[in-house]
Amino acid sequence: MLKTRNFSVLPNQFMSQYDNVVAVILGGGAGSRLFPLTHERSKPAVPLGGTYRLIDVPVSNCINSQITQIFVLTQYNSASLNRHISRTYRFSSFSTGFVEVLAAEQTKDNPEWFQGTADAVRQMLPHLRDWRVDTLLILSGDHLYRMDYRTFLKRHFETKADLTISVIPCREDEASEFGLLKTESDGSIVEFKEKPKGADLEAMRVDTTAFGLTSAEAQSRPFLASMGIYVFNYDRLVDLLKTDNSWVDFGREIIPAAIRKYSVQAHLFKDYWEDIGTIRAFYEANLDLASPLPKFNFFDTTAPIYTRSRYLPPSKLHDCDIDNSMVSEGCILNGVKARGSIIGLRSRIDKGVDIENSIIMGSDFFESITEIRGNVESDLPHIGIGQNTVIRRAIIDKNVRIGKNVRLVNRDNIENYDHESRAYYIRDGIIIVPKNAVIPDGTDI
Repeated sequence: MLKTRNFSVLPNQFMSQYDNVVAVILGGGAGSRLFPLTHERSKPAVPLGGTYRLIDVPVSNCINSQITQIFVLTQYNSASLNRHISRTYRFSSFSTGFVEVLAAEQTKDNPEWFQGTADAVRQMLPHLRDWRVDTLLILSGDHLYRMDYRTFLKRHFETKADLTISVIPCREDEASEFGLLKTESDGSIVEFKEKPKGADLEAMRVDTTAFGLTSAEAQSRPFLASMGIYVFNYDRLVDLLKTDNSWVDFGREIIPAAIRKYSVQAHLFKDYWEDIGTIRAFYEANLDLASPLPKFNFFDTTAPIYTRSRYLPPSKLHDCDIDNSMVSEGCILNGVKARGSIIGLRSRIDKGVDIENSIIMGSDFFESITEIRGNVESDLPHIGIGQNTVIRRAIIDKNVRIGKNVRLVNRDNIENYDHESRAYYIRDGIIIVPKNAVIPDGTDI
């Protein structure tokens, strides 16, 4: 993990140009679209790919881009996120690098919690005073992508922009879900509209061949969507944030004001990028990781995704039939059939279990043999999945206890449902068993 690379030594070229760059990762709001996965944790702390957490993606992108002064802003359920970051990202004492969580705090000057993305940055400005910041890189904590931010910064500096926005070409059927931009031929942004519809959407069409797309690509993706990733000249951003304290959102207020007043440029990103802020997007992005040719590849040694070193034993698989799946460390699988699934850390899955197109997040700890025997005496399933259970199209959160002969298959094809005891939920037809829940033997959903 972090011990594999020396982060205290940076190339002279980087130090001379980028040593006053600070990254700010926005942890988002309550994460209601990812509920119940965000019931006990903040959005950036949601597990990803069996081993990682969402926050590991932007932090790793920063480290791989040699940007090591990183703040993470959050205000909801930040305890697990703080714990993960403090255990994972420890830089050399000879380096100025850090990853620090800044939770919303009430002061005399700011008695309110974060009111929006821009307000979150406004409230953390006092924490930047000692860092001689001249450039602020603002990122989101719930996106899946791999980017070298030095390319992004290079365009920002070469164009002498006050603000540069990373954009991605998108199709007409998805364009209305994003903030869209119009540009001149040199890439300068002249207009921004947040989630336009109808005639307003049509007015935001641009010729994306100017950004290097082929004619066919430009025809299928004629809109430029903001990725919610920005590079600001620090002084310009402070000026904008102080102009009107009622401006609390980058998309609705700060960006339009910046376009009117300053030089704003677009930086095109053409690789894989996914906003995984909803249950469906989270589910599909995770399962794609287990496909033979995933859109996002964790097996990239040139730009690895870092996470906490847990020192777990290798997984044990006995008499299993597993295909198109990922199995994390510390698992014990006995007679398990799995297809197109993610099996997370310390998963204990018993004989005859059949899993398909599902995410099993695993456990935060191992139960001892004594504890498992005590569970049997108390009629309590062990942490994991009991014998002869069938799971289809589901997300099983951490530390869940699923008994024997359980069927989690959504047999009635329900789209959305909240169980009265909160033992499970259904979102977009996907069954979700929340953290620490217990599903008794023989349950049929």
